[in-house]
Amino acid sequence: MAIVTAAEATALLAAAGWYAYEMLSGSPVLSFWGAVFTLGLLLAFSAWLFAVSVFLYRGYRWTRAAALVAQLFVLTIGVPAITSGLVLAGLAMLVPAVIAIVLLFSNNVINHASRTGSAPPTL
Repeated sequence: MAIVTAAEATALLAAAGWYAYEMLSGSPVLSFWGAVFTLGLLLAFSAWLFAVSVFLYRGYRWTRAAALVAQLFVLTIGVPAITSGLVLAGLAMLVPAVIAIVLLFSNNVINHASRTGSAPPTL
């Protein structure tokens, strides 16, 4: 499961790099600062997914909810992409998201992701 999340984060980072290249190469945009904001969101979401994948690998419980929210965001972008005619791009988003959702509810991932954090310090 952590591998799927890390792969999605890597793909998102690549998309941010492509977006930055297009923005800096002079592609027309409606709003420059809107494009900078979108680039910031792409980078922040990628960093968040990398953190989720690392802590999911370590077995923290909160990562299952964070990974599920990420997959639901991907589904809300992937389904309209398919219905608008971008079938390959939509499938590239939907297939990993569906796999990740199925894995999130598998017994192996539930058993692994049961760590709640470190114990409080003793006096």
